[in-house]
Amino acid sequence: MNLFIRTALVGFVASVSLGPVSAFAQDASCICATAYHGAANPIGSIRSADGDVMVSQAAGYGPAKAGNALDFGSRVVVGAKGSASVAVGGCNVDVPANSSLDVSRIEGNICLKLVGSEQTAAIQPSGGAVGGFGPPERLFAGALLATGVLAATQDNDNAVSR
Repeated sequence: MNLFIRTALVGFVASVSLGPVSAFAQDASCICATAYHGAANPIGSIRSADGDVMVSQAAGYGPAKAGNALDFGSRVVVGAKGSASVAVGGCNVDVPANSSLDVSRIEGNICLKLVGSEQTAAIQPSGGAVGGFGPPERLFAGALLATGVLAATQDNDNAVSR
């Protein structure tokens, strides 16, 4: 097999195996998903914020208050002595103490993901990787797949080797 084709094939296999897992799987952790209807900016807002509540802004995080705009990439973080309520698209979500709410876009939908303190603690030991499959494991899997592709595409009918 041509060296160029083999190199391209190995590069493709390595890039697929080293790519982010979320690009290949639909995120099933949305507590509420609603259709995205186009360029509505903002897509939602904070209905209420009581106590220790922060919201992501262009310059970092700031204190949240009712009426703050939410868009894709927004995060509402609620501390131990706080609570919040948000409205995004057709979703109305209460955010309890010690949790955060992320607003993202998955395909044609708005996804609201609620992460509580117990879920955050469970994620931290694996370095934030989904299912414990972090960068070292992806690197090993990519090397293993690349080796397999090279072995499978080995050209044994090369006249020079005889």
